[in-house]
Amino acid sequence: MNSFKETVKYLYESLPMFEKVGSSALKSGLDNISALCEALNNPQNSFPSVHIAGTNGKGSSSHFLAAVLQSAGYKVGLFTSPHLKSFAERIKVNGENIPEEVVVDFVQSHKGLFEKLNPSFFEMTTILGFDYFRSQKVDIAIIETGLGGRLDSTNIVQPLVSLITNISLDHQNILGDTLPQIAGEKAGIIKTDIPVVLSERQESVADVFIQVAQKQKSPITFASSEFSLINKRLENGNLILDIFHNGNLIYKDLRSGLPGLYQLKNLAGVLKTAEILNQKGFEIDETAIRKGIKEVVALTGLKGRWQVLGIDPMVVCDTGHNEAGIKEVLNQLKCYSYKRLFIVFGMVKDKDVSKILTLLPKDAIYYFCMPKIPRALEAEILFQEAVKFGLKGTVEKDVNVALQKAQAAASQDDFIFIGGSTFVVSELDNL
Repeated sequence: MNSFKETVKYLYESLPMFEKVGSSALKSGLDNISALCEALNNPQNSFPSVHIAGTNGKGSSSHFLAAVLQSAGYKVGLFTSPHLKSFAERIKVNGENIPEEVVVDFVQSHKGLFEKLNPSFFEMTTILGFDYFRSQKVDIAIIETGLGGRLDSTNIVQPLVSLITNISLDHQNILGDTLPQIAGEKAGIIKTDIPVVLSERQESVADVFIQVAQKQKSPITFASSEFSLINKRLENGNLILDIFHNGNLIYKDLRSGLPGLYQLKNLAGVLKTAEILNQKGFEIDETAIRKGIKEVVALTGLKGRWQVLGIDPMVVCDTGHNEAGIKEVLNQLKCYSYKRLFIVFGMVKDKDVSKILTLLPKDAIYYFCMPKIPRALEAEILFQEAVKFGLKGTVEKDVNVALQKAQAAASQDDFIFIGGSTFVVSELDNL
């Protein structure tokens, strides 16, 4: 394994990867990651961190926080998943991907340990991230959970603050069939005496978090109870917001570089988390808040969150991939004027296809595709199911070919949306 390509191929083929094979890739418990960390002298204890869980919004929130902290002058590690284009996207310092040669050297150095412990792909990625952040002497790391929280490999960190975003139905076969069950798994990141922030108060699950926080003696805040975000307009690809804290205007005309309306929910949690970090000795002023939130894409390299790929016609992709995420996408579409709506759409097998197809607009023109992974739902099967819900379109398995056909059929005043799965978006050539 002398090249990055060969190393990543080895990881994909040797270690179980959830994104490709689903729940069979998951390891139950934290024993494996604990053993890996112990073998490498516990790198997770060498830097302060923020730990982030949630169904939707944890990726955007992670990038917002990283961008704000970078804007405040800190050296910031960022650990997220899945990646869209390169494995190296999962581990960043100040917006720069982990160097490919570092990945190669790490895997070569610890191949024997991996073969002894047989970690999952995600466990290996987690220990690589921790080790890299230690070597880079980061001032703080933003650590996003992979799946759930309680048994997630990242849950070995002892953060300064925990942040939990939206709770929605997703991965029910692993996390539970009800929102309270899923919330219980996410609440597993709440640690003793460590403050926890909930981005939004959802009455169906609020008591779950309150009870766990009380048991752990963890101060708990529902950010949406303190922060009100008023959407004023969309301007040059930015959301323009007024932000109130306990009824007082604190940021007038704040610009969000992520224009999705769903970011209003995420930003409340981000702002509260930044407030707590200030209380713990970090210095994050208004300038850093404004710069980080406006320039989040440039500072962190985030892709796929209501990302504009073209205009005349407008072409947008978004990684929203469950019932709640698709609802947010459809709400965002209402902000635009267009003549016809074209949707390039693909899914994976373990999502609730019927619930999502029920939501989709019947007057759109569809191109049903599929990502090139084993978990993919066959485009033909998706098409057959879609017909039952009154959706009309054609099958074009490759997302890029589907997009080309949509662009050929669309006029300047139409709108093209690409989504349904993170892995559909990741295969776009011009992302």
